[in-house]
Amino acid sequence: MITAAREREHAPPGDGARGQRILENLRHDVPASLVVFLVAVPLSLGIALASGAPIVAGLIAAIVGGVVAGALGGSVLQVSGPAAGLTVIMAETIAEFGWATTCAITVLAGALQVLLGLSRIARAALAISPAVVHGMLAGIGVTIVLAQLHVVLGGSAQSSPVQNLLQLPRQLLDAHGAATLVGVLTIAILLGWGRLPAAVRKVPGPLAAIVAVTVLSVVTGMTVPRVDVPANVLDIRFVPLFPDGGWFDFGLAVVTIALVASVESLLSAVAVDKMHSGPRADLNRELIGQGAANMASGAIGGLPVTGVIVRSSTNVQSGARTRASAILHGLWILLFVAVLAGLLRNIPLAALAGLLVHVGARLVNFAHIKDVLRHGDLPVYLVTVLGVVTIDLLTGVLIGIGVAALLMLRRLLWSGIHAERDEDGWHVVVEGALSALSIPRLSAVLNGIPRGSRVTLELVVDYLDHAAFDLLSAWQQSHEKAGGTVVVDEVGHPWFERGKAGEPTVHKRRARQVAPRWFAPWSEWQRAQGTALPAVPAQRTRESSMRRGVAEFERRTADLVRPYLDADRHEPQTLFITCGDARIVPNVLTSSGPGDLFTMRNIGNLVPAHATCAEGAESSLGASLEFAVDVLKVREVVVCGHSSCGAMKALLSGTPDDAPALRSWLRHAEPGLERYRTRPPLQVEGETPAGADQLALHNVLAQLARLREYPSIARAEARGDIELLGMYFDLGSARVHLYDPETGVFRSAGSRITGRRLTSGDGGRSTEAPVPVEPVVPPGG
Repeated sequence: MITAAREREHAPPGDGARGQRILENLRHDVPASLVVFLVAVPLSLGIALASGAPIVAGLIAAIVGGVVAGALGGSVLQVSGPAAGLTVIMAETIAEFGWATTCAITVLAGALQVLLGLSRIARAALAISPAVVHGMLAGIGVTIVLAQLHVVLGGSAQSSPVQNLLQLPRQLLDAHGAATLVGVLTIAILLGWGRLPAAVRKVPGPLAAIVAVTVLSVVTGMTVPRVDVPANVLDIRFVPLFPDGGWFDFGLAVVTIALVASVESLLSAVAVDKMHSGPRADLNRELIGQGAANMASGAIGGLPVTGVIVRSSTNVQSGARTRASAILHGLWILLFVAVLAGLLRNIPLAALAGLLVHVGARLVNFAHIKDVLRHGDLPVYLVTVLGVVTIDLLTGVLIGIGVAALLMLRRLLWSGIHAERDEDGWHVVVEGALSALSIPRLSAVLNGIPRGSRVTLELVVDYLDHAAFDLLSAWQQSHEKAGGTVVVDEVGHPWFERGKAGEPTVHKRRARQVAPRWFAPWSEWQRAQGTALPAVPAQRTRESSMRRGVAEFERRTADLVRPYLDADRHEPQTLFITCGDARIVPNVLTSSGPGDLFTMRNIGNLVPAHATCAEGAESSLGASLEFAVDVLKVREVVVCGHSSCGAMKALLSGTPDDAPALRSWLRHAEPGLERYRTRPPLQVEGETPAGADQLALHNVLAQLARLREYPSIARAEARGDIELLGMYFDLGSARVHLYDPETGVFRSAGSRITGRRLTSGDGGRSTEAPVPVEPVVPPGG
């Protein structure tokens, strides 16, 4: 892996730093380029053989891919050259048009790639389903294996994969000894190479296999077909030839090669990005670089060029830092061809075929099969493989894309519909997207419900179209006219409710936000259900709403919460003291769940003096404090006040004469009232609240001081085992503020308190200051 700090391709000029950086990068790029060169040579020869092209065409494509695509492409560490993914297409194209015309097709395909890159639509290729891409590669792999097994066995490949499969049994019975030995030995070396010691594996497996079997065949004098290389490889006298007719098929071949080469290069570039942490690929520039390379390769008699994942991954793993590695690998191949081309004539064709069998088999990646199976795309994968193998690559890919589109449409329009009896009647659940395509199933379910029964229609739908709304509305009216009851319970967006109100049942640019039921008041979601009770005594309404809320919990939430309810562990981190106001929901304010908060609530979030908590009515609160601190070992104690607090208003305006218990309880707020009258006003984010809200701020600090009178809290704080925090919740803005003892201001919770240090999060700038250990509020103050 390389780091972003290592990639310094565009270093600023000046004082020799750039030259030093280039030399440092070359120290890594040169060795990496040599490793990639050793991998590329045998693969290029094998791909040319499998494509039915002149052997030298593979080397030309490797040279041009390394130099041109490496210099102009948008992926810094991708290595390009002839690819196994195009062998099937190239074999068919060469058979139909001949080699010279195929080179003209390659030139025009490159020009089309350049135009696609300039139009900046390269990322559109990423919209193709991964199942189609993996299926295409697997189909190519199966096709290569079926063809090259015949060569390994000393025979010749047939005209199609199906024919290769049908003729394979006969070929197995009529194997040629020497060629078969060479091919099988090549495959065996490649399969076993990964199990050898790391020091041995520094030599690329393909190079080791080809060299070993070539030396063996020469030393033992085997008579086997070998690579045919021109006497002077560099004597290129070649001009691509355009056909005399058949322009539609010619154009289709251009588009096919351009699209397949583009998709393979772009997907390879994306895969290479995942292997390193350097600069990300510019996919449009990569497409332009690949197009330029194909124009150059086709013009001088080379195969089409694509980004190749095998060479690219080798490049990254070998420590390459810049695009110089890919360019150098192309130059090493050129040097090899110029100086040592004669050695290529010793390589047995069966050895290259064995290499291709191994490469093709690896294209059928079982990890990819598991992945598409997990995502439900196995039909797309299998159809694509079958199409590529039995028809041709382009048709197979198009069939795969079509099946993927149908599956996507089905998932978008799918709706799960089922009905069951419950205590109150019938319960019908509809999930997914409810469209006209779901009407037959929906109609059958609804018509099967007895007339006159009570029905709860639960809609958990992402979309409701006009036709489905009409059916639901008409059925509801018909059922209710027959004496039945229909309660429509919409979970999520209220599509049906909007339709009943005469609004469109389609998406708008900004859909209305709907509060989740775990936070929305009972009245909100029960009104949407149509189950809110009419005006009746308050007690009955509350009980009925509560019972419905419990039923909702049982139906929707219990199974989700159960894994977080550990019956044997109770280890809350925070003691949370707050007001009994029904608008304060501690777990929502703190984004916490079961087991996080030990909560104490009372009128005014008050803490009685320690002397009064030993016995009497306040002993329960004192016991809760001691249990939280001494037994549960909480790490922090929070006192949370809030705006518009009724207790604070009662302190300022006086308690009612007929509420003696309330008057007695509010005496515990007298320290806060004293602070309010004698201390300067407190601020909340630069603003100074007045009246009862100002008193609520002083009350929070007074209660923190009261807490320190408790011996258990004083001991824990002295040991550094506990922290006391003041909190204020502004109901109007729904904002939480924490008290900062350094500034004496209640600051937004965007400023986070960690341990004994307060950190400001303003604008990404961080300032830290130690929080004093002495009490936030002096005792008695």
